[in-house]
Amino acid sequence: MLSYILRRVLMTIPTMLAVITVCYLMLHATPGGPFDSERQVSAAVLANLQAKYHLDLPLWQQYLYYLNNLLHGDLGASFRYADWSVNDLVASALPVSLTLGGTAMLISVVLGVGLGIVAALRQNSAVDYGVMLLANLGSVVPSFVLGPLLILLFSIVLGWLPSGGWNNFEPRYLVLPVLLLTLINVATLGRVMRGSLLEVMNSPFIRTAHAKGLPLRTIVLRHALRPALIPVASALGPLAISNITAAVVTETVFALPGLGQLVVNGASNRDYTLVLGLVVLLTGIAVLFNLLVDLLYAWLDPRIRY
Repeated sequence: MLSYILRRVLMTIPTMLAVITVCYLMLHATPGGPFDSERQVSAAVLANLQAKYHLDLPLWQQYLYYLNNLLHGDLGASFRYADWSVNDLVASALPVSLTLGGTAMLISVVLGVGLGIVAALRQNSAVDYGVMLLANLGSVVPSFVLGPLLILLFSIVLGWLPSGGWNNFEPRYLVLPVLLLTLINVATLGRVMRGSLLEVMNSPFIRTAHAKGLPLRTIVLRHALRPALIPVASALGPLAISNITAAVVTETVFALPGLGQLVVNGASNRDYTLVLGLVVLLTGIAVLFNLLVDLLYAWLDPRIRY
């Protein structure tokens, strides 16, 4: 296991390098530059700005200069946020996104697995149909539609919760964005858990347990639950990554100062270093989640060997 973890960690190096290189080339291939705006600056001022951020160098030298800074943990200075480095911007926005995403994922796993188990054990009942209806609605209704609907219901019609903002981690500002992400995640996890448990419950070893007279609770908790969780574990990695994508919409709808807003602002402002810094961070998070999912596989199924 330790050798497998070491190999996976070493494999992240070429993966990260490939992602950074492709993103770097794509950003520099787009029309315009970070200092293009409606207000034109003089040629001398523009030359000084380009020299300050090394944009006057050939592209390959800029790339090597960026990699050298990256190896020292420096994501560079932002082109558009004056007196702010990318490290500072990420440090201020990351807690917001981690709080939203982490809270939503924890609630989603508990609710999704629980609803999936109930739906599978009561197949073709009203409870099963209700869970599948929730799963289908959460899958087909996009977040940019579901978010405003939640604001309309809970903020405008009922007046229970604020429609946006952050107010320094005040809990009532977290409810709607966490609810939005939770509904999307539960839709996926509940459907996967239901299908997986139904398949396991029809396995020969489960029929043997029934024949021995074991109660249903013991069969589910001791024999069926662990193998049924394997597809759920495989869905957690992509789901955690999709949470980052959904955060762009969620943080825009609810006006939250998280990584999603930084991605939008960096891309629209041609802020190369900001976008690249976020790409490095999000790629590292994706690789970490995939590694954790692989380790969870081995815990759920001892037959897996690396």
